[in-house]
Amino acid sequence: MPASARPVDALTLEYYLAASARSPIAVRLVLGHLLRSLRRQAGIDAEAAGRSIRGSEAKISRMERAQVTCKMDDVMDLLTLYGVRDVPTRAGFEEMVRVAREPGWWHRFDGVLPDWAGKLVGLQEAASIIRTYEVQLVPGLLQTSAYTEAVVRQAYPLASQEEVEARIDLRRTRQLVLARDDAPHLWAVLDEAVLRRPMGGEQVMRDQLRHLMTMARLDHITVQIAPFNRPGCIAGGFPITHLRFDLPALPDVVYLEQLLDAEYLDKPEATEHYRRVLDGLAQAALSPQESLELLADFLS
Repeated sequence: MPASARPVDALTLEYYLAASARSPIAVRLVLGHLLRSLRRQAGIDAEAAGRSIRGSEAKISRMERAQVTCKMDDVMDLLTLYGVRDVPTRAGFEEMVRVAREPGWWHRFDGVLPDWAGKLVGLQEAASIIRTYEVQLVPGLLQTSAYTEAVVRQAYPLASQEEVEARIDLRRTRQLVLARDDAPHLWAVLDEAVLRRPMGGEQVMRDQLRHLMTMARLDHITVQIAPFNRPGCIAGGFPITHLRFDLPALPDVVYLEQLLDAEYLDKPEATEHYRRVLDGLAQAALSPQESLELLADFLS
């Protein structure tokens, strides 16, 4: 059932909580979506809603777009304004607010994981499909520990051994999402430059390529190589991550990472554009089987 058609009641909230329980960030996104739907159904504009909680239109926008963590009093006041008085439904929203405010497992890595990157981890935990295009490095979810160490030491040359080990541990823990019984499907397109860049030296790179082949043979992982000799494999020279969710209340999200920040796009026109870019790359790249053969050639 489309999210707009799904009634906002206690059973719906129970469904959303169960489906997104692994990720407080996903719950926060669902909560924002439901609050926006209720506001629109009640015919109340964001400015009036903001005044009702001693805030502004901008505050309502941030709550509905999950850019802030909602306060319990604010949500309860908004539900009253929107005419939601059913006790079980309000209790469901209370539980949703409580879960949304809980720290995810990744918060124990606050020292090495900035807030803007933590959101990606939470979204990956809730995603059903993760599509990524990489132009320089093996995707983090497919890296060996030795390859990760090489990447970390190059990116953070002044990092202590403790920090390096924390970053490796974070990467290993993130990769557990692919070992779950209900793991998301990971579809990765890698520029050929990723294979030719000897990160960590020859042996580290050979081990990484073997690991990449092993992972690519799993049913829920697809790896394609975009070779130099195919002009259709050019997409602006920057990595792209596109996430899709089974939850009807969650729109697709595109993650674009810069050196010191990241951009998250969730407007349909933007995510659809990047989805088409990834479709074009996948069509132009080597097939999964051809990609495995190319990886084998690099190891021969």
